Amino acid sequence: MAREIETKCLHLEEEEGGSQNYGAISYPIFQTATYAHPGVGKSTGYDYSRLQNPTREHLEKVVASLENGTDVLALTTGMAAISLMMELFRPGDHLIVDADLYGGSIRLFNNVSKKNGITFSSINCYKEDVESYIKENTKAVYIETPTNPMMNVTDIEKLGKLAKKHHLLLIVDNTFLSPYFQNPLDLGADIVVHSGTKYLGGHNDTLAGFLVTNREDIGEKFRFLIKTTGAGLAPFDSWLILRGIKTLGIRMEKSQQNAITIANWLKEQKAVSKVIYPGLPTHPGHEIMKKQARGFGAMITFQLESKEFAQAVLEKVRMIKFAESLGGVETLITYPTTQTHADVPKEVRERNGITESTLRLSVGIEDVKDLLDELEAVFEEIEGDRLKNL
Repeated sequence: MAREIETKCLHLEEEEGGSQNYGAISYPIFQTATYAHPGVGKSTGYDYSRLQNPTREHLEKVVASLENGTDVLALTTGMAAISLMMELFRPGDHLIVDADLYGGSIRLFNNVSKKNGITFSSINCYKEDVESYIKENTKAVYIETPTNPMMNVTDIEKLGKLAKKHHLLLIVDNTFLSPYFQNPLDLGADIVVHSGTKYLGGHNDTLAGFLVTNREDIGEKFRFLIKTTGAGLAPFDSWLILRGIKTLGIRMEKSQQNAITIANWLKEQKAVSKVIYPGLPTHPGHEIMKKQARGFGAMITFQLESKEFAQAVLEKVRMIKFAESLGGVETLITYPTTQTHADVPKEVRERNGITESTLRLSVGIEDVKDLLDELEAVFEEIEGDRLKNL
């Protein structure tokens, strides 16, 4: 009998471990680098933790279950996951990538992948004709949906059909929604990327990354690459992510509930010129999200009336932390211009809608009244300071 996703966060379909776990409810941390062999040509199934470790393997099985994949690699960071994934490609290959991506991904593509002979077409996949950019040497399409930070929504199923038609890989970064709200493999993706640091871990206390696939050939390549490059997630970090996943469902639901309330509040503020949240019916990707996801997530991007107002918000928040991350239990506010997208040229940022008045909010699980009280107090203080200076 298939289990619901809330249960999958806690239990695999078939629990493994048996007597070696001594009935432990919390999966053990196998803090070892190497393993003894029973004899020549014999193995316990584990030889060296760079290749595999029981704690990491258990985590990978849990994430595979959540994403409906057949194989998962747990890596040291989200960027380590993307870097390993890029080793699937060779000099001369061409990729179509979304124009609005996490700045670290753009930095990797521009400064490492291009050096290695890979070329890119950077386009707005949610609205442009992706097919017109396909070349003879195109190998893959890489997207985020919703994108970071402008929350553009791409129709995964439609793009998946196009990718299959042209024998391309479709790679989807699913960090913003997590497998709790969206499963790109079910919609036609070949590879799913996660920064496990974010919602999967959920507590801002460890780094991790994941690559998920439902293709055996890709899984085999990934296993060879992780053995070769050595970026597998350590046992203790694997355990921390396992612990975080146990509360993924209730965290995502609460964060989303708070985000909807805050997005509607921001809409009513004179100092806010634009609120970008897929859960709002006015968002152009709202209907697509309803079709391909089970929720809208807890990420909000909004534009203030000026650079000065935006920076004043960052200076004055207290309970809400001015920090460069997302997906934890605490609410964080980020300034893409100097943080997540600092290495992206200004003209590229602004072309994608990221200005010096853009803020990104990762809504946590605090009582929403306290979050609104702080935002209201900050906005009123800024307005008061401005009137004093007239």
